[in-house]
Amino acid sequence: MRRLSFTLILLASTVVSAATVYKWVDENGVTHYSDQPHTGAMKLHVEGAQTYTAQSPPPDSTSSQTRGQQQPAQPSAVCAIDSPNDDEMLMNEHSVSGHARFDPTPGAADQIILFLDGKTLSGAAVDSSGGFTIPQIDRGTHTLSLQVVSRGGQVLCQSPSITFHVHQPSSQAPNPANRPRF
Repeated sequence: MRRLSFTLILLASTVVSAATVYKWVDENGVTHYSDQPHTGAMKLHVEGAQTYTAQSPPPDSTSSQTRGQQQPAQPSAVCAIDSPNDDEMLMNEHSVSGHARFDPTPGAADQIILFLDGKTLSGAAVDSSGGFTIPQIDRGTHTLSLQVVSRGGQVLCQSPSITFHVHQPSSQAPNPANRPRF
């Protein structure tokens, strides 16, 4: 085992330098490797290690504008979920109330769609102040996001997803004394 380890280390060090290695077997049957020639040694040529050189990324087209030419500013809509907070634990909740923030405020023709665990949430509407309620939430971990969509179907903004956790007592514990207290 010691010979094998030495051999691998020796080969690894020679691979890096892409050198010539000499191999021979002594009178006791032990195989030797060396970078120095030895009588009766077989000459091995070890190729250099395979390397990778990263290419520089292509230049950013927005930063390489010529003088006097500017692209028109794109209106940026911002929407976010302010509550529940990301990674918040909600204890003994059977419905979840929350609040969303919009800039600019969506128009009357725009539609606000809530997504719970990646699926469109029916039965929950966002009011004009940004408040919403998710009725009948199951216990467990959930993700929530929203989109503002124009009448023509164009997504005006999408909020980042937040994750929240609902912790409820087990319905398997029939005796209230055996249910966990939170």
